[in-house]
Amino acid sequence: MSYMDEFRFWLEDDYFDQDTKNELLAIRNNKSEVEDRFYRELEFGTGGLRGVIGAGTNRMNIYTVRKATQGLANYILKQGTQEKGVAIAYDSRRMSPEFADEAGLCLAANGIRAYVFDSLRPTPELSFALRMLGCTAGIVITASHNPPEYNGYKVYWEDGAQITAPRDKQIIGEVQAIKDYHSVKTMDKEEAVFAGLYRGIGREIDNAYMAELKKQIIHPDIIKEMAEDIKIVYTPLCGTGNLPVRRVLSELGFKHVYVVPEQENPDPYFTTLDYPNPEDPKAFTYALRLAKEKDADIVLATDPDADRLGVYCKDAKTGEYVSFTGNMSGMLIAEYILRERTATGTMPENPALVTTIVTTNMTAPISRFYDVKLIEVLTGFKYIGEQIKFFEQSGSNNYVFGLEESYGCLAGTHSRDKDACVAVMCLCEVAAYCKKHNMTLWDMMLSLYEKYGFYKESQYTITLKGIDGSRQIAEIMDRLRQNPPKSFGDWKVLRFRDYQADRIVDMESGEETATGLPKSNVLYFELPDDGWCCARPSGTEPKIKFYMGVRGNSLDDAQQRLTQLTEELKSVL
Repeated sequence: MSYMDEFRFWLEDDYFDQDTKNELLAIRNNKSEVEDRFYRELEFGTGGLRGVIGAGTNRMNIYTVRKATQGLANYILKQGTQEKGVAIAYDSRRMSPEFADEAGLCLAANGIRAYVFDSLRPTPELSFALRMLGCTAGIVITASHNPPEYNGYKVYWEDGAQITAPRDKQIIGEVQAIKDYHSVKTMDKEEAVFAGLYRGIGREIDNAYMAELKKQIIHPDIIKEMAEDIKIVYTPLCGTGNLPVRRVLSELGFKHVYVVPEQENPDPYFTTLDYPNPEDPKAFTYALRLAKEKDADIVLATDPDADRLGVYCKDAKTGEYVSFTGNMSGMLIAEYILRERTATGTMPENPALVTTIVTTNMTAPISRFYDVKLIEVLTGFKYIGEQIKFFEQSGSNNYVFGLEESYGCLAGTHSRDKDACVAVMCLCEVAAYCKKHNMTLWDMMLSLYEKYGFYKESQYTITLKGIDGSRQIAEIMDRLRQNPPKSFGDWKVLRFRDYQADRIVDMESGEETATGLPKSNVLYFELPDDGWCCARPSGTEPKIKFYMGVRGNSLDDAQQRLTQLTEELKSVL
Protein backbone atom coordinates (compact mmCIF):
# COMPACT_ATOMS: atom_id res chain seq x y z
CA MET A 1 0.00 0.00 0.00
CA SER A 2 1.04 3.61 -0.54
CA TYR A 3 1.42 5.81 2.51
CA MET A 4 -1.95 7.42 1.77
CA ASP A 5 -3.62 4.00 1.50
CA GLU A 6 -2.12 3.07 4.87
CA PHE A 7 -3.29 6.39 6.32
CA ARG A 8 -6.85 5.77 5.13
CA PHE A 9 -6.76 2.21 6.48
CA TRP A 10 -5.91 3.49 9.97
CA LEU A 11 -8.68 6.08 9.72
CA GLU A 12 -11.37 3.68 8.54
CA ASP A 13 -10.67 0.27 10.05
CA ASP A 14 -12.41 -0.69 13.30
CA TYR A 15 -9.17 -2.17 14.68
CA PHE A 16 -7.87 1.28 15.58
CA ASP A 17 -9.43 3.22 18.47
CA GLN A 18 -11.09 6.61 18.17
CA ASP A 19 -8.30 8.51 19.94
CA THR A 20 -5.88 7.27 17.28
CA LYS A 21 -8.26 8.30 14.51
CA ASN A 22 -8.79 11.74 16.04
CA GLU A 23 -5.03 12.30 16.15
CA LEU A 24 -4.78 11.39 12.47
CA LEU A 25 -7.75 13.51 11.49
CA ALA A 26 -5.98 16.51 13.03
CA ILE A 27 -3.05 16.13 10.58
CA ARG A 28 -4.94 14.98 7.47
CA ASN A 29 -4.20 18.26 5.63
CA ASN A 30 -0.48 18.18 6.46
CA LYS A 31 0.88 16.04 3.62
CA SER A 32 4.47 15.93 4.85
CA GLU A 33 3.38 14.88 8.34
CA VAL A 34 1.12 12.16 6.98
CA GLU A 35 3.92 10.91 4.74
CA ASP A 36 6.45 10.84 7.58
CA ARG A 37 4.07 8.84 9.77
CA PHE A 38 3.19 6.28 7.11
CA TYR A 39 5.97 6.11 4.47
CA ARG A 40 7.41 3.08 6.26
CA GLU A 41 6.88 0.83 9.24
CA LEU A 42 8.86 1.77 12.33
CA GLU A 43 11.89 -0.40 11.85
CA PHE A 44 12.32 -3.29 14.25
CA GLY A 45 16.10 -3.14 14.35
CA THR A 46 18.62 -5.50 15.86
CA GLY A 47 17.66 -4.34 19.36
CA GLY A 48 13.98 -3.53 18.91
CA LEU A 49 11.97 -0.37 18.24
CA ARG A 50 12.62 3.28 18.92
CA GLY A 51 10.71 6.25 17.60
CA VAL A 52 8.50 9.26 18.22
CA ILE A 53 5.27 8.54 20.09
CA GLY A 54 2.16 8.99 17.96
CA ALA A 55 -0.30 7.41 15.57
CA GLY A 56 1.04 5.80 12.39
CA THR A 57 3.15 2.90 11.17
CA ASN A 58 6.36 4.93 11.64
CA ARG A 59 5.56 5.84 15.24
CA MET A 60 5.61 4.26 18.70
CA ASN A 61 2.04 3.40 19.67
CA ILE A 62 0.07 0.50 21.13
CA TYR A 63 -0.37 -1.03 17.65
CA THR A 64 3.29 -1.04 16.64
CA VAL A 65 4.23 -2.34 20.11
CA ARG A 66 1.58 -5.06 19.92
CA LYS A 67 2.70 -6.08 16.44
CA ALA A 68 6.36 -6.29 17.49
CA THR A 69 5.34 -8.42 20.46
CA GLN A 70 3.34 -10.76 18.23
CA GLY A 71 6.45 -11.29 16.12
CA LEU A 72 8.46 -12.05 19.26
CA ALA A 73 5.71 -14.41 20.48
CA ASN A 74 5.70 -16.25 17.15
CA TYR A 75 9.47 -16.70 17.43
CA ILE A 76 9.25 -17.97 21.03
CA LEU A 77 6.54 -20.45 20.07
CA LYS A 78 8.68 -21.79 17.24
CA GLN A 79 11.56 -22.21 19.71
CA GLY A 80 9.27 -24.17 22.03
CA THR A 81 10.33 -22.09 25.04
CA GLN A 82 6.98 -20.46 25.81
CA GLU A 83 6.67 -22.15 29.21
CA LYS A 84 9.56 -20.04 30.56
CA GLY A 85 7.71 -16.78 30.11
CA VAL A 86 8.93 -13.23 29.39
CA ALA A 87 9.92 -10.50 31.87
CA ILE A 88 8.89 -6.90 31.15
CA ALA A 89 10.12 -3.61 32.64
CA TYR A 90 9.51 0.02 31.75
CA ASP A 91 10.87 3.49 32.49
CA SER A 92 9.38 6.91 33.29
CA ARG A 93 8.54 7.97 29.74
CA ARG A 94 5.15 8.83 28.37
CA MET A 95 3.14 5.69 27.49
CA SER A 96 5.74 3.37 29.04
CA PRO A 97 3.26 1.64 31.43
CA GLU A 98 0.70 1.33 28.64
CA PHE A 99 3.22 -0.17 26.21
CA ALA A 100 4.38 -2.62 28.87
CA ASP A 101 0.78 -3.73 29.41
CA GLU A 102 0.18 -4.11 25.67
CA ALA A 103 3.27 -6.27 25.34
CA GLY A 104 2.28 -8.39 28.34
CA LEU A 105 -1.27 -8.93 27.14
CA CYS A 106 -0.17 -9.84 23.62
CA LEU A 107 2.17 -12.47 25.08
CA ALA A 108 -0.60 -13.72 27.36
CA ALA A 109 -2.98 -14.05 24.42
CA ASN A 110 -0.37 -16.29 22.80
CA GLY A 111 -0.19 -18.49 25.89
CA ILE A 112 3.13 -17.04 27.07
CA ARG A 113 3.29 -15.90 30.71
CA ALA A 114 4.31 -12.26 31.17
CA TYR A 115 6.11 -11.16 34.34
CA VAL A 116 5.61 -7.39 34.52
CA PHE A 117 7.25 -5.09 37.07
CA ASP A 118 4.72 -3.29 39.27
CA SER A 119 6.32 0.12 38.60
CA LEU A 120 9.23 1.65 36.70
CA ARG A 121 12.63 -0.09 37.00
CA PRO A 122 16.13 0.36 35.52
CA THR A 123 16.97 -1.51 32.34
CA PRO A 124 19.82 -3.49 34.00
CA GLU A 125 17.38 -4.81 36.60
CA LEU A 126 15.29 -6.29 33.79
CA SER A 127 18.39 -8.09 32.53
CA PHE A 128 18.91 -9.45 36.05
CA ALA A 129 15.25 -10.33 36.58
CA LEU A 130 14.75 -12.41 33.47
CA ARG A 131 17.70 -14.62 34.42
CA MET A 132 16.55 -14.92 38.02
CA LEU A 133 13.06 -15.91 36.88
CA GLY A 134 14.42 -18.29 34.23
CA CYS A 135 12.57 -16.49 31.42
CA THR A 136 13.16 -17.15 27.75
CA ALA A 137 13.20 -13.42 26.92
CA GLY A 138 12.76 -9.92 28.29
CA ILE A 139 11.34 -6.61 27.09
CA VAL A 140 12.20 -3.10 28.27
CA ILE A 141 10.03 -0.16 27.32
CA THR A 142 12.46 2.76 27.14
CA ALA A 143 14.01 5.27 24.78
CA SER A 144 17.02 5.61 27.06
CA HIS A 145 18.42 9.15 26.81
CA ASN A 146 16.39 10.30 23.78
CA PRO A 147 14.24 13.47 23.87
CA PRO A 148 10.81 13.35 25.59
CA GLU A 149 8.82 12.70 22.42
CA TYR A 150 10.50 9.29 21.97
CA ASN A 151 9.88 5.87 23.41
CA GLY A 152 11.27 2.46 22.57
CA TYR A 153 11.13 -1.30 22.95
CA LYS A 154 14.22 -3.45 23.54
CA VAL A 155 14.32 -7.25 23.44
CA TYR A 156 16.58 -9.47 25.55
CA TRP A 157 17.15 -13.20 25.39
CA GLU A 158 17.51 -15.79 28.16
CA ASP A 159 21.21 -15.05 28.77
CA GLY A 160 20.18 -11.53 29.87
CA ALA A 161 21.78 -9.65 26.96
CA GLN A 162 20.01 -7.85 24.16
CA ILE A 163 19.39 -10.08 21.17
CA THR A 164 22.35 -10.61 18.84
CA ALA A 165 22.96 -12.51 15.58
CA PRO A 166 21.47 -14.72 14.32
CA ARG A 167 18.54 -14.46 16.73
CA ASP A 168 18.03 -10.73 16.11
CA LYS A 169 17.51 -11.24 12.37
CA GLN A 170 15.21 -14.21 12.99
CA ILE A 171 12.97 -12.19 15.30
CA ILE A 172 13.00 -9.27 12.86
CA GLY A 173 11.85 -11.72 10.19
CA GLU A 174 8.91 -12.80 12.34
CA VAL A 175 7.89 -9.18 12.96
CA GLN A 176 8.15 -8.30 9.27
CA ALA A 177 6.10 -11.36 8.31
CA ILE A 178 3.03 -9.91 10.04
CA LYS A 179 1.10 -8.09 7.33
CA ASP A 180 -2.35 -7.93 8.92
CA TYR A 181 -2.91 -6.07 12.19
CA HIS A 182 -6.00 -8.22 12.75
CA SER A 183 -3.77 -11.27 13.19
CA VAL A 184 -2.12 -9.68 16.23
CA LYS A 185 -3.49 -11.15 19.45
CA THR A 186 -4.38 -9.49 22.75
CA MET A 187 -6.68 -10.22 25.66
CA ASP A 188 -8.41 -8.61 28.63
CA LYS A 189 -6.05 -7.93 31.52
CA GLU A 190 -8.34 -9.36 34.19
CA GLU A 191 -8.67 -12.57 32.20
CA ALA A 192 -4.91 -12.76 31.74
CA VAL A 193 -4.30 -12.31 35.47
CA PHE A 194 -6.97 -14.90 36.35
CA ALA A 195 -5.39 -17.38 33.92
CA GLY A 196 -1.96 -16.86 35.50
CA LEU A 197 -0.59 -15.46 32.25
CA TYR A 198 0.05 -11.93 33.58
CA ARG A 199 1.98 -11.72 36.86
CA GLY A 200 3.34 -8.72 38.70
CA ILE A 201 6.88 -8.73 40.09
CA GLY A 202 8.63 -6.30 42.38
CA ARG A 203 10.26 -6.28 45.80
CA GLU A 204 11.69 -9.80 45.75
CA ILE A 205 13.60 -8.99 42.56
CA ASP A 206 14.69 -5.61 43.95
CA ASN A 207 16.17 -7.26 47.05
CA ALA A 208 18.06 -9.86 45.05
CA TYR A 209 19.34 -7.22 42.63
CA MET A 210 20.63 -5.07 45.51
CA ALA A 211 22.44 -8.06 47.00
CA GLU A 212 24.20 -8.72 43.69
CA LEU A 213 25.25 -5.08 43.32
CA LYS A 214 26.91 -5.02 46.73
CA LYS A 215 28.99 -8.10 45.87
CA GLN A 216 31.07 -5.88 43.59
CA ILE A 217 32.42 -3.79 46.47
CA ILE A 218 36.11 -4.55 47.07
CA HIS A 219 36.82 -2.46 50.20
CA PRO A 220 33.67 -2.04 52.33
CA ASP A 221 35.94 -1.05 55.21
CA ILE A 222 37.20 2.01 53.31
CA ILE A 223 33.62 3.05 52.54
CA LYS A 224 32.68 2.81 56.23
CA GLU A 225 35.79 4.74 57.22
CA MET A 226 35.21 7.59 54.77
CA ALA A 227 31.41 7.56 54.41
CA GLU A 228 30.96 10.51 56.74
CA ASP A 229 33.46 12.62 54.79
CA ILE A 230 32.23 12.06 51.22
CA LYS A 231 29.54 14.39 49.86
CA ILE A 232 27.63 13.09 46.84
CA VAL A 233 25.12 14.95 44.68
CA TYR A 234 22.95 12.73 42.51
CA THR A 235 20.23 13.29 39.92
CA PRO A 236 18.19 10.50 38.31
CA LEU A 237 17.14 12.97 35.58
CA CYS A 238 13.46 12.26 36.32
CA GLY A 239 13.95 8.57 35.55
CA THR A 240 14.27 5.15 37.14
CA GLY A 241 17.52 5.48 39.09
CA ASN A 242 16.27 7.37 42.15
CA LEU A 243 15.18 4.46 44.37
CA PRO A 244 17.85 1.83 43.54
CA VAL A 245 20.77 4.28 43.57
CA ARG A 246 19.77 5.87 46.87
CA ARG A 247 19.09 2.47 48.39
CA VAL A 248 22.43 0.91 47.49
CA LEU A 249 24.42 3.96 48.62
CA SER A 250 22.49 4.05 51.90
CA GLU A 251 22.99 0.34 52.55
CA LEU A 252 26.72 0.72 51.91
CA GLY A 253 26.86 3.41 54.57
CA PHE A 254 27.29 6.68 52.64
CA LYS A 255 25.90 9.42 54.87
CA HIS A 256 25.72 12.50 52.67
CA VAL A 257 23.84 11.82 49.43
CA TYR A 258 21.93 14.85 48.15
CA VAL A 259 19.36 14.24 45.42
CA VAL A 260 18.40 17.08 43.08
CA PRO A 261 14.78 17.80 44.15
CA GLU A 262 13.70 19.19 40.76
CA GLN A 263 14.72 15.91 39.05
CA GLU A 264 14.06 13.40 41.81
CA ASN A 265 10.65 12.12 40.73
CA PRO A 266 9.59 10.55 37.42
CA ASP A 267 8.56 13.14 34.84
CA PRO A 268 7.64 11.88 31.36
CA TYR A 269 8.06 15.37 29.92
CA PHE A 270 11.48 16.02 31.51
CA THR A 271 10.41 19.60 32.16
CA THR A 272 13.70 20.61 33.82
CA LEU A 273 15.79 19.20 30.97
CA ASP A 274 16.34 20.00 27.33
CA TYR A 275 17.59 16.48 26.79
CA PRO A 276 17.69 13.77 29.53
CA ASN A 277 21.20 12.66 28.63
CA PRO A 278 24.08 12.57 31.15
CA GLU A 279 26.44 13.20 28.22
CA ASP A 280 24.94 16.69 27.85
CA PRO A 281 26.52 19.30 30.19
CA LYS A 282 23.19 21.14 30.37
CA ALA A 283 21.65 18.11 32.09
CA PHE A 284 23.87 18.92 35.08
CA THR A 285 22.63 22.50 35.56
CA TYR A 286 20.57 21.77 38.69
CA ALA A 287 23.02 19.17 40.03
CA LEU A 288 26.02 21.50 39.81
CA ARG A 289 24.06 24.24 41.51
CA LEU A 290 23.30 21.88 44.40
CA ALA A 291 26.91 20.60 44.40
CA LYS A 292 28.27 24.11 44.94
CA GLU A 293 25.75 24.69 47.72
CA LYS A 294 26.73 21.45 49.50
CA ASP A 295 30.44 21.55 48.57
CA ALA A 296 30.07 18.08 47.06
CA ASP A 297 33.03 15.89 46.14
CA ILE A 298 31.32 14.21 43.20
CA VAL A 299 28.23 14.86 41.08
CA LEU A 300 26.46 11.94 39.41
CA ALA A 301 23.60 11.65 36.91
CA THR A 302 21.90 8.57 35.51
CA ASP A 303 19.78 8.61 32.36
CA PRO A 304 16.03 7.77 32.45
CA ASP A 305 16.47 3.98 32.31
CA ALA A 306 19.57 4.09 34.56
CA ASP A 307 22.04 2.34 32.31
CA ARG A 308 24.31 5.36 31.66
CA LEU A 309 26.25 7.42 34.18
CA GLY A 310 27.52 10.98 33.85
CA VAL A 311 30.11 12.33 36.30
CA TYR A 312 31.55 15.61 37.55
CA CYS A 313 34.25 15.83 40.21
CA LYS A 314 35.55 18.74 42.24
CA ASP A 315 39.11 19.76 41.46
CA ALA A 316 40.55 20.59 44.89
CA LYS A 317 43.17 22.90 43.36
CA THR A 318 40.76 25.18 41.48
CA GLY A 319 37.52 24.55 43.34
CA GLU A 320 35.79 23.98 40.00
CA TYR A 321 33.87 20.89 38.90
CA VAL A 322 35.48 18.89 36.10
CA SER A 323 33.38 16.79 33.71
CA PHE A 324 34.30 13.20 32.93
CA THR A 325 33.54 11.49 29.65
CA GLY A 326 32.29 7.91 29.65
CA ASN A 327 35.79 6.82 28.67
CA MET A 328 37.29 8.64 31.66
CA SER A 329 34.87 7.35 34.31
CA GLY A 330 35.07 3.87 32.80
CA MET A 331 38.86 3.91 32.98
CA LEU A 332 38.80 5.08 36.61
CA ILE A 333 36.58 2.17 37.60
CA ALA A 334 38.53 -0.31 35.45
CA GLU A 335 41.91 0.70 36.87
CA TYR A 336 40.57 0.54 40.44
CA ILE A 337 39.04 -2.92 39.97
CA LEU A 338 42.08 -4.37 38.22
CA ARG A 339 44.54 -2.84 40.70
CA GLU A 340 42.64 -3.72 43.87
CA ARG A 341 41.62 -7.22 42.77
CA THR A 342 45.25 -7.89 41.92
CA ALA A 343 46.44 -6.48 45.25
CA THR A 344 43.87 -8.42 47.30
CA GLY A 345 44.30 -11.69 45.42
CA THR A 346 40.68 -11.71 44.28
CA MET A 347 41.35 -11.47 40.54
CA PRO A 348 39.85 -14.53 38.84
CA GLU A 349 41.91 -16.78 36.58
CA ASN A 350 42.11 -15.75 32.93
CA PRO A 351 40.55 -12.32 33.54
CA ALA A 352 39.12 -10.35 30.62
CA LEU A 353 38.29 -6.70 30.00
CA VAL A 354 35.71 -6.21 27.26
CA THR A 355 35.26 -2.99 25.33
CA THR A 356 33.98 -1.72 21.98
CA ILE A 357 35.87 -0.58 18.90
CA VAL A 358 34.95 3.09 19.53
CA THR A 359 36.00 3.13 23.19
CA THR A 360 39.26 4.76 24.29
CA ASN A 361 42.50 3.06 23.31
CA MET A 362 43.69 3.52 26.90
CA THR A 363 42.16 0.11 27.51
CA ALA A 364 45.14 -1.52 25.78
CA PRO A 365 47.97 -0.32 28.07
CA ILE A 366 45.84 -0.87 31.19
CA SER A 367 45.11 -4.44 30.12
CA ARG A 368 48.77 -5.11 29.39
CA PHE A 369 49.86 -3.68 32.73
CA TYR A 370 47.59 -6.03 34.71
CA ASP A 371 47.98 -8.98 32.31
CA VAL A 372 44.28 -9.00 31.51
CA LYS A 373 42.97 -10.14 28.14
CA LEU A 374 41.44 -7.27 26.14
CA ILE A 375 38.55 -8.14 23.85
CA GLU A 376 37.08 -5.58 21.43
CA VAL A 377 33.54 -5.97 20.09
CA LEU A 378 31.22 -3.98 17.86
CA THR A 379 29.52 -0.83 19.14
CA GLY A 380 26.64 -1.66 21.45
CA PHE A 381 26.73 -3.06 24.95
CA LYS A 382 24.83 -6.16 23.84
CA TYR A 383 28.07 -7.40 22.31
CA ILE A 384 29.83 -6.97 25.65
CA GLY A 385 27.04 -8.88 27.38
CA GLU A 386 27.30 -11.58 24.72
CA GLN A 387 30.96 -12.14 25.63
CA ILE A 388 29.93 -13.11 29.18
CA LYS A 389 27.78 -15.86 27.67
CA PHE A 390 30.67 -17.02 25.49
CA PHE A 391 32.99 -17.14 28.52
CA GLU A 392 30.46 -19.23 30.44
CA GLN A 393 30.02 -21.61 27.52
CA SER A 394 33.71 -22.07 26.76
CA GLY A 395 35.36 -21.50 30.13
CA SER A 396 38.04 -19.53 28.27
CA ASN A 397 38.00 -16.38 30.40
CA ASN A 398 36.38 -14.72 33.36
CA TYR A 399 34.68 -11.39 32.83
CA VAL A 400 36.02 -8.64 35.11
CA PHE A 401 34.76 -5.40 33.61
CA GLY A 402 33.22 -4.01 30.43
CA LEU A 403 32.79 -0.47 29.16
CA GLU A 404 31.78 1.57 26.16
CA GLU A 405 32.42 5.23 25.37
CA SER A 406 28.76 6.21 25.61
CA TYR A 407 28.79 6.41 29.41
CA GLY A 408 28.01 2.73 29.99
CA CYS A 409 29.87 0.08 31.96
CA LEU A 410 29.29 -3.11 33.93
CA ALA A 411 31.12 -4.58 36.91
CA GLY A 412 30.05 -8.15 37.65
CA THR A 413 27.80 -10.46 35.67
CA HIS A 414 24.49 -9.99 37.52
CA SER A 415 23.30 -8.00 34.50
CA ARG A 416 24.26 -8.46 30.87
CA ASP A 417 23.72 -4.83 29.98
CA LYS A 418 25.38 -1.63 31.13
CA ASP A 419 24.34 -0.76 34.66
CA ALA A 420 24.51 2.79 36.00
CA CYS A 421 23.44 1.63 39.47
CA VAL A 422 26.54 -0.53 39.87
CA ALA A 423 28.64 2.18 38.18
CA VAL A 424 27.49 4.77 40.76
CA MET A 425 28.30 2.35 43.55
CA CYS A 426 31.76 1.51 42.17
CA LEU A 427 32.65 5.14 41.50
CA CYS A 428 31.62 6.14 45.02
CA GLU A 429 33.93 3.44 46.34
CA VAL A 430 36.74 4.85 44.19
CA ALA A 431 35.95 8.33 45.57
CA ALA A 432 36.15 6.98 49.14
CA TYR A 433 39.51 5.38 48.34
CA CYS A 434 40.75 8.69 46.91
CA LYS A 435 39.50 10.61 49.94
CA LYS A 436 41.34 8.26 52.26
CA HIS A 437 44.56 8.92 50.32
CA ASN A 438 44.03 12.70 50.15
CA MET A 439 43.15 12.62 46.44
CA THR A 440 40.17 13.49 44.28
CA LEU A 441 38.82 11.53 41.32
CA TRP A 442 40.42 14.16 39.11
CA ASP A 443 43.79 13.58 40.76
CA MET A 444 43.45 9.87 40.08
CA MET A 445 42.49 10.54 36.47
CA LEU A 446 45.61 12.65 36.00
CA SER A 447 47.70 9.82 37.44
CA LEU A 448 46.22 7.47 34.84
CA TYR A 449 47.17 9.88 32.05
CA GLU A 450 50.71 10.08 33.39
CA LYS A 451 50.94 6.30 33.66
CA TYR A 452 49.30 5.19 30.39
CA GLY A 453 49.27 8.21 28.08
CA PHE A 454 47.10 11.27 27.46
CA TYR A 455 44.22 9.71 25.54
CA LYS A 456 41.35 11.92 24.44
CA GLU A 457 38.25 11.17 22.39
CA SER A 458 35.26 12.98 20.92
CA GLN A 459 32.37 12.68 18.50
CA TYR A 460 31.14 14.62 15.52
CA THR A 461 27.49 14.00 14.64
CA ILE A 462 25.45 14.92 11.57
CA THR A 463 21.65 14.78 11.98
CA LEU A 464 19.63 14.18 8.80
CA LYS A 465 15.92 13.57 9.38
CA GLY A 466 13.23 12.06 7.19
CA ILE A 467 13.37 10.17 3.90
CA ASP A 468 16.02 12.41 2.37
CA GLY A 469 18.10 12.17 5.53
CA SER A 470 18.24 8.37 5.38
CA ARG A 471 19.36 8.56 1.76
CA GLN A 472 22.06 11.15 2.52
CA ILE A 473 23.45 9.08 5.41
CA ALA A 474 23.65 6.06 3.11
CA GLU A 475 25.44 8.15 0.47
CA ILE A 476 28.04 9.36 2.97
CA MET A 477 28.79 5.80 4.06
CA ASP A 478 28.97 4.57 0.45
CA ARG A 479 31.39 7.34 -0.51
CA LEU A 480 33.71 6.58 2.41
CA ARG A 481 33.46 2.85 1.74
CA GLN A 482 34.12 2.98 -1.98
CA ASN A 483 36.85 5.62 -1.79
CA PRO A 484 38.36 5.54 1.70
CA PRO A 485 40.52 8.61 2.37
CA LYS A 486 44.26 7.91 2.39
CA SER A 487 44.78 10.54 5.07
CA PHE A 488 43.09 13.03 7.37
CA GLY A 489 45.41 15.99 6.95
CA ASP A 490 48.73 14.99 8.48
CA TRP A 491 47.29 11.70 9.74
CA LYS A 492 48.03 8.98 7.27
CA VAL A 493 45.50 6.13 7.24
CA LEU A 494 47.46 3.00 8.13
CA ARG A 495 44.65 0.48 7.94
CA PHE A 496 41.03 0.69 6.84
CA ARG A 497 38.41 -1.58 8.40
CA ASP A 498 35.07 -2.21 6.70
CA TYR A 499 33.00 -4.27 9.10
CA GLN A 500 30.17 -4.63 6.58
CA ALA A 501 32.54 -6.36 4.14
CA ASP A 502 34.46 -8.06 6.98
CA ARG A 503 37.81 -6.84 5.77
CA ILE A 504 40.81 -4.90 7.01
CA VAL A 505 42.95 -3.30 4.32
CA ASP A 506 46.58 -2.36 4.89
CA MET A 507 46.65 0.95 3.00
CA GLU A 508 50.35 0.65 2.11
CA SER A 509 50.64 -3.00 1.04
CA GLY A 510 47.02 -3.58 0.04
CA GLU A 511 46.98 -6.79 2.08
CA GLU A 512 43.51 -7.77 3.29
CA THR A 513 42.51 -9.67 6.42
CA ALA A 514 39.17 -10.37 8.14
CA THR A 515 37.86 -8.23 11.01
CA GLY A 516 36.74 -11.29 12.96
CA LEU A 517 33.58 -9.52 14.09
CA PRO A 518 29.95 -9.78 12.87
CA LYS A 519 29.00 -7.73 9.82
CA SER A 520 27.95 -4.19 10.66
CA ASN A 521 27.67 -0.90 8.77
CA VAL A 522 30.78 0.57 10.40
CA LEU A 523 33.98 2.02 8.90
CA TYR A 524 37.18 2.44 10.93
CA PHE A 525 40.40 4.26 10.05
CA GLU A 526 43.57 3.39 12.01
CA LEU A 527 45.96 6.36 12.28
CA PRO A 528 49.51 6.81 13.66
CA ASP A 529 50.27 7.27 17.39
CA ASP A 530 47.15 5.42 18.55
CA GLY A 531 44.90 7.79 16.59
CA TRP A 532 41.71 6.59 14.95
CA CYS A 533 38.43 7.64 13.38
CA CYS A 534 35.22 5.65 12.96
CA ALA A 535 32.00 6.27 10.98
CA ARG A 536 28.73 4.66 12.05
CA PRO A 537 25.07 5.49 11.34
CA SER A 538 23.02 5.52 14.53
CA GLY A 539 20.66 2.59 14.91
CA THR A 540 18.18 4.57 17.00
CA GLU A 541 18.24 8.16 15.71
CA PRO A 542 18.45 9.89 12.27
CA LYS A 543 22.17 10.53 12.67
CA ILE A 544 25.54 9.50 11.39
CA LYS A 545 28.20 9.51 14.09
CA PHE A 546 31.93 9.97 13.68
CA TYR A 547 34.04 8.84 16.62
CA MET A 548 37.71 9.77 16.95
CA GLY A 549 40.54 9.45 19.40
CA VAL A 550 44.16 10.54 19.81
CA ARG A 551 47.05 10.14 22.25
CA GLY A 552 49.05 13.22 23.17
CA ASN A 553 52.06 14.18 25.27
CA SER A 554 49.94 16.25 27.65
CA LEU A 555 46.28 17.19 28.09
CA ASP A 556 46.75 20.35 26.02
CA ASP A 557 48.63 18.47 23.31
CA ALA A 558 45.94 15.77 23.16
CA GLN A 559 43.20 18.41 22.90
CA GLN A 560 45.04 20.21 20.08
CA ARG A 561 45.48 16.96 18.18
CA LEU A 562 41.83 16.05 18.66
CA THR A 563 40.64 19.47 17.48
CA GLN A 564 42.87 19.21 14.42
CA LEU A 565 41.67 15.68 13.60
CA THR A 566 38.03 16.79 13.91
CA GLU A 567 38.60 19.64 11.47
CA GLU A 568 40.40 17.34 9.04
CA LEU A 569 37.47 14.91 9.21
CA LYS A 570 35.02 17.70 8.39
CA SER A 571 37.10 18.72 5.39
CA VAL A 572 37.10 15.13 4.09
CA LEU A 573 33.31 15.01 4.42
